[in-house]
Amino acid sequence: MKSVQEQMEVIRRGAVEILVEDELEKKLQQSLETGAPLTIKAGFDPTAPDLHLGHTVLIQKLKQFQDLGHRVVFLIGDFTGMIGDPTGKNETRKALTREDVLQNAETYKEQVFKILDPAKTVVDFNSRWMGEMDAAGMIELAARYTVARMLERDDFHKRYNGQQPIAIHEFMYPLVQGYDSVALKADVELGGTDQKFNLLVGRELQKQMGQRPQSVLTMPLLEGLDGVNKMSKSLNNYIGITDPPREIYGKVMSISDELMLRYYELLSDVDGAAIKAIEAGVRGEVDGAHPMESKKALALELTTRFHDAELAELAAEEFTRQFKQKKLPDTIPLFTITAEEPVWICRLMTEAGMVKSNGEARRMIKQGAVSLDGEKIVDVNLEVALEKECTIQVGKRRFARFSGI
Repeated sequence: MKSVQEQMEVIRRGAVEILVEDELEKKLQQSLETGAPLTIKAGFDPTAPDLHLGHTVLIQKLKQFQDLGHRVVFLIGDFTGMIGDPTGKNETRKALTREDVLQNAETYKEQVFKILDPAKTVVDFNSRWMGEMDAAGMIELAARYTVARMLERDDFHKRYNGQQPIAIHEFMYPLVQGYDSVALKADVELGGTDQKFNLLVGRELQKQMGQRPQSVLTMPLLEGLDGVNKMSKSLNNYIGITDPPREIYGKVMSISDELMLRYYELLSDVDGAAIKAIEAGVRGEVDGAHPMESKKALALELTTRFHDAELAELAAEEFTRQFKQKKLPDTIPLFTITAEEPVWICRLMTEAGMVKSNGEARRMIKQGAVSLDGEKIVDVNLEVALEKECTIQVGKRRFARFSGI
């Protein structure tokens, strides 16, 4: 294993805060002396079926701990997922069904092993201990934290002062997440900056229950493609790890040079020295260095991670052909529509899966993001005659051909 100083250099990369840093160094030193790896925990509630790059910031940090020789626990919050994390919410979240949570959890297990080594990763579910806890146990757990302490949490504080409802079960969420650390005897817990309160609850509960309190490492919330807002499916500024290769590659190529540096630091396996060289190139401090080449390398790395090298190379070739030579992709799906009359363009886009709804189709047209046979569409009520084959493009990377019968 690497020295404590070498490990801390890796651990600090991209981190916002480490609480408490000297405690973590002592744990690492003890690990070196005894040969016993630390237990590193990160929890993920399976509230949606697919992960995006924003979720992988923590998974990438888990991988770094794994590469340093420590024991990584990828905790699926199938129990907490049914409560609903109140973090950042101004109203009570709708609870998921058990069926939804389990279905999403299965997809998570498949997706995380695109980054983590399955042979070295412990996948656990917090229903394993919470499902067995009876009412008396829940009351005992609730007695370990006061309402006043809960109301110190920013989102609860704002809702309380704004006279917005806070359901009792929402107070249980940070307690259950904290108890997960007790159940796993975690040495370190990772979380986003928005999870700091919950992570510190874990430290407090471990102290109360006679365990060495976990160190807390918070990571930043990754900005989406717009470079401003947190990556989110609801804002449509995300890169999904199950997206097709050309989507991942093309979306990475669309980000700004400044955001590229952020993605390198938080998502890439490239070492810190190489990133500093890339940054110098972006700043114009190195002759002959072009940010576009660094962006291509990042797009290729991430596309390879979530697919494979061959598909990533094909995506790169298609990107060059399409955007540099202004040619259409080699393969565009064909949809045959049974219709004697012209068809509403929003319906075509929706039926082809280019957008999720007619409402989204309208928004994309209004934003100037839709073209028909190379001509930008501005009329949301356009009817398309299918007497001959036509091609619709949405954004930079979604294409579909249509033909009538």
